[in-house]
Amino acid sequence: MKRNPAVAGQFYPENSQQLKEMITSFKKGISQKISSKGVILPHAGYIYSGKVAVQTVEKILPEKRLIILGPNHTGLGKDFSVYRKGNWFTPLGEIKIDEELADFILKEEGPLKEDTLAHQFEHSIEVELPILQYFFEQFIFVPIICREDTLETYKKIAEQIYKGIKKIREKILVIASSDMTHYEPDSAARRKDRLAIEAILNLDVENFLKVVKEENITICGVAPISITLILTKLLKATKAEVTLYQTSADVSKDYSSVVGYLGAIIS
Repeated sequence: MKRNPAVAGQFYPENSQQLKEMITSFKKGISQKISSKGVILPHAGYIYSGKVAVQTVEKILPEKRLIILGPNHTGLGKDFSVYRKGNWFTPLGEIKIDEELADFILKEEGPLKEDTLAHQFEHSIEVELPILQYFFEQFIFVPIICREDTLETYKKIAEQIYKGIKKIREKILVIASSDMTHYEPDSAARRKDRLAIEAILNLDVENFLKVVKEENITICGVAPISITLILTKLLKATKAEVTLYQTSADVSKDYSSVVGYLGAIIS
């Protein structure tokens, strides 16, 4: 199964040279890289969120096997969808699906099912790939699209993935693709996102979900973030740090209605 880019030329340049130049322009020049078990990355157009994503990936040591969890913006496909086999393409080249790990995950009992439809036009995973290609060069990955659900469901998904990972006996980097508050004034977005980020930094999924509900925080990747917090703790993560937080107003200068972007590393 071959998946061509759905949003190249929209969210990021479709010309490979222009794409590399854009990613290069966002780099901070970090030389001291750290080992991580998970990261949270934004997935908007690069002009708005690219700097946050680039400076987060730039700070971590490259890994060869990844799991990328994204939310479902299209409404298509299964609720919890694993793209099991084939290749994905970006302007920077081909990336193979980690079919071995995908099979191990799907053989475990749980909500995750094989499905390609949820991935066909979805941008949340795709936009992370060129940045990962730029810094990691060669890797294989398992794409997973998740809709919002309950804490109990997130725990079941994390456990299903964890059991699959244990059979690999190699290090796996888990990536949650999510933007933060959507379309609120900059001051309100920053206040709400600060509360959610505090829970994330404590690796506290229960409090994260509580704050999101109580404050009505419009985070699109509640499911990917929640699953990643649970899964990385199963993988013995003990801490998290923010690499960069911005809103779209940092670029647009329109503070009346913004989207928040978080880059965080879990280790």
